[in-house]
Amino acid sequence: MKNNIVIIGGGGHAKVVISIIRKLNQFEILGYIDRKNNGSILGATYLGNDDLLQKIISDDPGCSAVIGVGMISTNNERERIFKSLKKLGFELPPIISPNSIINEEVEIDEGSVVMDGVVVNAGTKMGKCCILNTNSTIEHDCMISDFSHICPGAILSGGVRIGKHCLIGAGASVRQYLSITNFCIIGAGASIVKNCNNSGVYIGVPGRIHSKN
Repeated sequence: MKNNIVIIGGGGHAKVVISIIRKLNQFEILGYIDRKNNGSILGATYLGNDDLLQKIISDDPGCSAVIGVGMISTNNERERIFKSLKKLGFELPPIISPNSIINEEVEIDEGSVVMDGVVVNAGTKMGKCCILNTNSTIEHDCMISDFSHICPGAILSGGVRIGKHCLIGAGASVRQYLSITNFCIIGAGASIVKNCNNSGVYIGVPGRIHSKN
């Protein structure tokens, strides 16, 4: 028997998450929660806004949730949603595409989503509610902290440390054994060859700080 799951968010990111959940064949999607009705999303129906979540978990205490709200900045929105869902009593299982490659001794914490084409190599640890987006590559022994997003096609070389609430832009690369502090945005296509010790936006090849938070 499949467990029920509800999608939080009704935009493009939610659409990709729904596709992955369908391929897993482990959950029955109840529908999605959003501030507005976006119609049917890949067959998932609109349930209502956040006010309905208490009723959902009361009627089905075993119901799970997944955050289908994407991350394009370093704000705290996904953390806020995560904490709200946990307080209500929802479980947030990691959602891992069957079309990804997850190698040995990899840890993926609750609420995180791994999309199609991702490669995660041995010894990597991934925190709560992270996103590994399409075709990103995470080499051995990396650490990705809570609420960070590795965008499509980005590459983390071996032993990289990513802080909380970071966004590594599409096609960006980070050299081995570097550290990126909390609340950093690495611009699309940037090449990081030194530690990013200050929160802010880094762009270019090689990557340099463009603005501080």
